Amino acid sequence: MFKKQLLFIGIMTLGIFSYGQNSSKAKTLLDDVYTKVMSYENIYIDFKSTLENTEANLKQETNGNVTISGDKYILDYLGAQQLNDGRKVYTIVPENEEVTVEDINEDNNIVTPSKMLTFYRTGHNYEWDILQNVEGRKIQYVKLTPIDSNTEIKSILLGVDIQTKHIYKLIQTGENSTKTSITVNSFKTNQSLSNTLFTFDAKKYEDKGYYIIRN
Repeated sequence: MFKKQLLFIGIMTLGIFSYGQNSSKAKTLLDDVYTKVMSYENIYIDFKSTLENTEANLKQETNGNVTISGDKYILDYLGAQQLNDGRKVYTIVPENEEVTVEDINEDNNIVTPSKMLTFYRTGHNYEWDILQNVEGRKIQYVKLTPIDSNTEIKSILLGVDIQTKHIYKLIQTGENSTKTSITVNSFKTNQSLSNTLFTFDAKKYEDKGYYIIRN
């Protein structure tokens, strides 16, 4: 769950898009988003995630936040925390009192910001979509459609704030009519970060009686 959600958030924050014979206006806008976001030393995002399926009468809302700096990040979501210190990934689950530690390498499925930057660069067509006014903000949507017809994802709508060139909202629609959306509540950049923010303190959790699983 954490890996899938982080990829989802990464798509939203870092502008991961495919290029080909698509709308030139959409390409220009997404290029602007990518350039703007990549210019920051770090990014902090507070967000709301919504899972909805009208046929199943299902609607779940959850808040979370993520701080990203280079290849390091810390994500608080679904009552758990995931920390990437650039070498290893630590998934901390207080409910189970356990920490899972995994190495980062090209052969595993650990999600890193560098992978976020390439995850959606191929395999999608995109087109200019609707323009919305959200509390005085002009939000332009770009629609991404997977080229692979076998994928479970039907489409992705990416809402961009025209003035700031930041992602405001992402809506992913699955083939089963389930919609997963992430709305940005707060987007901060170049924050003063603690030197130990991305440092995992094993003793801190061992003293609490956590079980540490090293894969």
